[in-house]
Amino acid sequence: MQTVFWLISNTLRATFKNKKNIIMYILVPLIGIFISFLAYGGSNKTIVHVGIVNEDHQYIANDTIKFLEHLDNVRIEIINISDANDKIASGSLDCVISFHDGFTDSVRSGNPNHIQISSIKGAQITSFVKSYLYNYIDNVSAISRVAKTDQTKFNQMYSNYQNASFKVATKTLSDSSQSEYMTTYSLGFLIMIMLMSAGNLSEIILKEKENRIYYRLLSAPINARKYIFSNVVVNMIVMTVQVIITLLFMTKVFHIDIHIPFWEAAVVMMLFALVSVGISLMIVAFSNSSKSSGALQNLIVVPTVMISGCFWPIEIMPSSVQRIADFLPQRWTLETLTKLQQGSSLGSLYLNILILLVFAAAFFLIAIYRFSRNSSTRNFV
Repeated sequence: MQTVFWLISNTLRATFKNKKNIIMYILVPLIGIFISFLAYGGSNKTIVHVGIVNEDHQYIANDTIKFLEHLDNVRIEIINISDANDKIASGSLDCVISFHDGFTDSVRSGNPNHIQISSIKGAQITSFVKSYLYNYIDNVSAISRVAKTDQTKFNQMYSNYQNASFKVATKTLSDSSQSEYMTTYSLGFLIMIMLMSAGNLSEIILKEKENRIYYRLLSAPINARKYIFSNVVVNMIVMTVQVIITLLFMTKVFHIDIHIPFWEAAVVMMLFALVSVGISLMIVAFSNSSKSSGALQNLIVVPTVMISGCFWPIEIMPSSVQRIADFLPQRWTLETLTKLQQGSSLGSLYLNILILLVFAAAFFLIAIYRFSRNSSTRNFV
C-alpha cells in the first residue's frame, strides 16, 4: 500500500504543480452555476406600472382607481392626459387607463363606457389589468341593472359591495421550478466536467508511456495493476473535490435550494464519478496515443452529454433521441436527481442506483478485458 500511496501523491503533485490544472479541475465546474444562475436566477415577479387619467372625477371612477391601487403587482400613477403618450413611449409606464367624462354615468346605467386602455406592450400587459378591472366594473354594472333607477337601492347595494363582510385571503406559493432548473443544469455541467476531468487524468497513463516514465516505474517494485489503481484513486479524489465544492457553492454561496439533502446529491454524483472513471479507462484502453485518446473522448463525451439532457430539457428532443438517452449513464444520473427533487427517497431509487453501478462495472470490465488482450508492449495489465 505504501507504493500505491506514493504513486497517488506523486500523480497529484505532478498534476497540480501546473496552476492551469487547478483552474480546470476546481474552478471550471463552478461556471455551470454562474450560467444557470444567470438563466434562471432572476425574480419571476413582475410589477405592472399603470398610469391613470381621471377626467370623470365621480365616485365610481374614484372607487375604481382605489380598487386598482390595492392590486398586488400593480403600481398606480395619476397622470395628465397630455403626458400619457410620452410616458408609454418612454417605457416608464406599461399602460395607461383613461376614465373619460361620463364613465360613472355609463356604469350607473348598466352599460360601461368611456374607458380606454393604451399600451405598446400588447396583450401580455393589458390582459392582466383587464381581467381585474373589467370584473370589478361588471360587478358594479350588475348592481346598477338590478337597482335600475332606484338610486337609494343602488347606493345601499353599492355600499354593501364596497364593504363586504367576507374577505378573500390569498397565499403566495413558492415556485420551486426555477431552483430545480438551476440545480439540474448546474449538475449537468458538472457531469460534463467530470467526464472531461476523468479523461484527462486517465490520459496521464498514455502520456507517461509515451515519455517512457511508465516503464521506468515498472522497473521499480511497482506493477501495472498498482499503477492503474493509483490513477483510479486520483480520479476519485479530484472528482470528490469537484462535487463537494460545486454543491457547497450552490447551497452556501448562491443559496440555491437544490431540494435534496446535501449528502444524497453527493452520493448520486459520486456514483457517476465511478462511471466517469470507467469511461475514461475504456477510452484509454482503446487508444494508441494521447492524441487519439483526446479525440475519442470528445467524440464520446460531447454528444452523449448533449442528448442526455444536461444542457436543456430532454422533452424538447425527438422521441428517437430520448430513447437513445435511456442507454446513457448521464440520463440516469439526472433522472435520479429529478426524482429525489420530487420527493422520492434514495432507498426507493435502488433500481436507478443499480443501473449506475452496472454502467460503472461494465466500463471497468471492458477496459480490463481490452488491457489484458492487448499483446503489444504498451499494455497495462
